[in-house]
Amino acid sequence: MSPTIQSTVELSTILIFVLSTILAVFLTQNYAQKRTLNYLFWSLGLWCFSIGVIEEIIFAYGFYSEALIDSYLVIVALLVQFLALGSIQLVKSKKVKQGYAIYAIASSALLVSLFSITSVGNVIESHVVYGALPLSIVIASSLITFPAAIVIIVTAATSYRKTKSYKMLSIIAGVITVSIAGSLYIVQFPAFLYYSEFAGILLLWLGFFSFPARKKKDISTLYNKEFPSTLTDSK
Repeated sequence: MSPTIQSTVELSTILIFVLSTILAVFLTQNYAQKRTLNYLFWSLGLWCFSIGVIEEIIFAYGFYSEALIDSYLVIVALLVQFLALGSIQLVKSKKVKQGYAIYAIASSALLVSLFSITSVGNVIESHVVYGALPLSIVIASSLITFPAAIVIIVTAATSYRKTKSYKMLSIIAGVITVSIAGSLYIVQFPAFLYYSEFAGILLLWLGFFSFPARKKKDISTLYNKEFPSTLTDSK
């Protein structure tokens, strides 16, 4: 990697980290005030995102360890999982929410357990996360990221169809883009990882921070008031 490209990677990851951390703090504060599970899981997803970007910064500066890359690969899968768990809280069906929560715990436990018996090796090339992963890790990660992406896209499509809110659309697009960023490495598109991270954080900023301060409605209130769930409520 040329010094110019390396400097660009370093600066871009630092900027993404600053923006994502501010947004994670914002969502955490909203959870502390509202005590709604969607904000809890979204904030956990953004904190995972921020931690993952810290590790990308470490890689960009040439530092590497197997424990670090293992934690990075777990985090990029879990951030998608948390964003999906946040989105599915907006569905009214208790059975759907409980069913997905059980699946999320089982699939996450499988991935973590595989790292205890599988050696990933050095997948850093020219200070960027790149390289083939063991097939077992790819499959276990995909069991998390792809169902999570489907959950996010379905709830997003339903919400925009009902609300027609451009600010909400920006948040939805940001969540989807950040989720895609967490999946890109798994499907071997590392070059797009950093672009997707930056675009996703910008979209989330435009959505969350463009809400007028005088309006106290949180995102879950907007969802629940403006449209009912398309799924049957469980009694």
